[in-house]
Amino acid sequence: MPLDQDTIEEESGEKEMSFLDHLEELRWHVIRSMVAIVVFTIFAFIEVKWVFNSVILAPAKADFWTWRMLCKIGHAFNAPDLCIDDIPLVLQSRFMTGQFTITIIAAFVLGLVFAFPYVVWELWRFIRPGLRISERKNSRGVVGAVSSLFLAGISFGYYIIAPLMVYIMVNYKISDMIKNEFDITSYVTTVLTLVLGSGLLFQLPVVIFFLSKVGLVTPAFLRRYRKHSVIVILIVAAIITPPDPLSQTLISIPLYLLFEISILISARVEKQRLREEEAERLREEQSSAS
Repeated sequence: MPLDQDTIEEESGEKEMSFLDHLEELRWHVIRSMVAIVVFTIFAFIEVKWVFNSVILAPAKADFWTWRMLCKIGHAFNAPDLCIDDIPLVLQSRFMTGQFTITIIAAFVLGLVFAFPYVVWELWRFIRPGLRISERKNSRGVVGAVSSLFLAGISFGYYIIAPLMVYIMVNYKISDMIKNEFDITSYVTTVLTLVLGSGLLFQLPVVIFFLSKVGLVTPAFLRRYRKHSVIVILIVAAIITPPDPLSQTLISIPLYLLFEISILISARVEKQRLREEEAERLREEQSSAS
């Protein structure tokens, strides 16, 4: 006996909503997400001195975690040149509102970073009711995966790309007559762009997972255009990161590795989809035979 619409809605646990109801639901998800971002932004703004001295300016200090680990590696392999004793970074604020403006920008970016898992969770709560039961089961853990990849990207950008970028740019000179004295706005925007851009680019496996789920991407397609993907990765890295070859190269290498991982994810999704289609075909054959 076929199930009526009310029975289907009861089994799925969701009620059918009108377009305006969806807009109202989306509005509240957006409001709660913005509240979370604002709360973390305010906290970062209040603790601005600690944020700048211990977080934003930390990659430019010789006692930063990356440099200490690099020095330990140097001692282990008898390579003392790997120890960084000093980073001669000189920062200036050339505009009257420079420090205040960059404080607001930094506080907002940090608020976005810390609120990101909650924002993803709110977005997932809005999307989830529109999925089928099988799609919900196959998408379990998506919030954790997105948040983990974002954290991995943030960590990679903060501990690897940012300190290397700062050290090389500070010590790069084309003439002794030119002094490297950077504006605080340039330094902060460069570091924040590298870190936030890394976090966003590390979402590639999740994007490939959902594109494979809907059948827009297959592992054969990804393998066929592997060489083209290198060009795309370089272009995306150039858009996300500051306009210099060093940062683009540093972010492109792990991004290509993530692309290779995405091929394996797509292959697994396709295998599962084919298995489900085969099971559905067998059920239909058995139903027809009976």
